[in-house]
Amino acid sequence: MRVLAAMSGGVDSSVAAARAVAAGHDVLGVHLALSAKPGTLRTGARGCCTVEDSRDARRVADILGIPFYVWDFAERFTEEVVDEFVASYAEGRTPNPCLTCNEKIKFEALLDKAIALGFDAVCTGHYARVSVVDGEPELRRSADEGKDQSYVLASLTAEQLRHAMFPLGNDVKSAVRDEAAERGLAVAEKPDSHDICFIPDGDTQRFLTDRLGEQPGKLIDDETGVVLGEHAGVHAFTVGQRKGLGIDEPAPGGRPRYVLSLEPVSGDVRVGSADKLAIGEIYANRPIWPSGKEFGGRAWPVRCVAQVRAHGSTAEAEAELAGGELVVRLAESLRGVAPGQAVVLYEPDAGGDVVLGSGKIARTA
Repeated sequence: MRVLAAMSGGVDSSVAAARAVAAGHDVLGVHLALSAKPGTLRTGARGCCTVEDSRDARRVADILGIPFYVWDFAERFTEEVVDEFVASYAEGRTPNPCLTCNEKIKFEALLDKAIALGFDAVCTGHYARVSVVDGEPELRRSADEGKDQSYVLASLTAEQLRHAMFPLGNDVKSAVRDEAAERGLAVAEKPDSHDICFIPDGDTQRFLTDRLGEQPGKLIDDETGVVLGEHAGVHAFTVGQRKGLGIDEPAPGGRPRYVLSLEPVSGDVRVGSADKLAIGEIYANRPIWPSGKEFGGRAWPVRCVAQVRAHGSTAEAEAELAGGELVVRLAESLRGVAPGQAVVLYEPDAGGDVVLGSGKIARTA
């Protein structure tokens, strides 16, 4: 097959590309330039998609003996990922930019271009697996539970998964690093990237304030309705947040307060006790079925395990469709579930690792 290897410059994508070459595929390496001003992305140990990362990727491509190019996706990345991130916070939602990047950049923009150029698949270093059952793809968890990235890939369609290669899905990270060292790749000990690549200093609140300005509102006790203070904008908060609320007066009994809800129109941020964060129902729009079939072809309402964060925060649940909306009823409550996050449904049986579907959380109850 003709395979386009997306090479970020990290150890995972480097080993994934090396395995594609070793498997006998005709491989071309591509690094995505995602910023018109590369210096504004993270550098060093916290890097992702920077100039130094592109150089690391080129050195790996040279060792592998494959052609290598840098493709400029900066404008699309800004529109699809950065601008969407800012708009979501302005609307009181909590987005996952990595999930959006996978969906809109790596498996839409990049894959579309790859197919147009005659490539059969895009190869990445994600920790996830794709199986084919009855001619249809199944997205599955990685063998490395701690590195599993099926959650941030669950917005991919069946057609996109048919053209996706995840060579690392059956491995643990330590083995991947060992293999990189054995292959003589200098990125073998390169630290993982983390946090948000387009916020260089990690100060999300300042990043958002610089773009949205100050939009004063009130901090309100949800139980009593008492105004506890003021704030500079709902974009500075997310549901479940405890620290940095700027409230001087302690709650009765000294209990901590948490953000319960955000109201971007009025500017009200309601806070209260932890028990009020517990939710039993999730309503999500834009449902996506990685296998191409609703709930993986299972009759609904379907038993499943719901996951609301990239790692952890899972609960057994029952899910169905109502008016085109994904309705997830949890068998045990979850806390801190915020609109804008994704809910991903997995098969419920012991050891179940198949993704049944996903949706973007619109509201909770």
